[in-house]
Amino acid sequence: MKAPGIAAGCLLAIVSTIACAADSVNVDTNRNTDRERQTKAELEKIIASYDLSKYTFTRKVVIEEKAKNHAFPTLTLNVRFLNSDDELLSSFLHEQLHWYLRDHSRDMEAAVAQLKRFYPRVPVGLPEGADTEYSTYGHLVDCYLEIQADRVLIGRERTDAVIRKKPWYLWIYKTEIEDEPRIAAVVKAQRLDIP
Repeated sequence: MKAPGIAAGCLLAIVSTIACAADSVNVDTNRNTDRERQTKAELEKIIASYDLSKYTFTRKVVIEEKAKNHAFPTLTLNVRFLNSDDELLSSFLHEQLHWYLRDHSRDMEAAVAQLKRFYPRVPVGLPEGADTEYSTYGHLVDCYLEIQADRVLIGRERTDAVIRKKPWYLWIYKTEIEDEPRIAAVVKAQRLDIP
């Protein structure tokens, strides 16, 4: 008779853990459209499915159908990856990592200075680069950390598939793949690895 009680207790503990993980990040919709609600539900399922504690730096997320994904002032994701859990997870991590790097601005500035020596000319503007020169250099760090987090959570093969499908930051992701050891060394030297 004790076994069913123990099994029920274990099930309750698992359900409680998943509920706490989902509650740790508040996901809202902007206009409550069908696609926003579906993306919200999908993101909440993803958050509950993985231990994202070491990659979560802001707890408020908004799903906005026509928005460009961005980190500030509120982490905002669009509905583009509604039916692709891996791409939605990667986008969520990418924007979370901007918050991490903002909190390490001095180390980030040193990393950007070092990257400028390696890559004296970088593209500015989509689809190859980010909005500004500084942002393109910054994205070399952010996207490196994103790839590392993706690999931890979904493995190398699925991460590679996600990166190949990226429609933006094409030069940045290509550089990540071609020069990963160099960028890894910069990130490590500036103590920007996720602990």
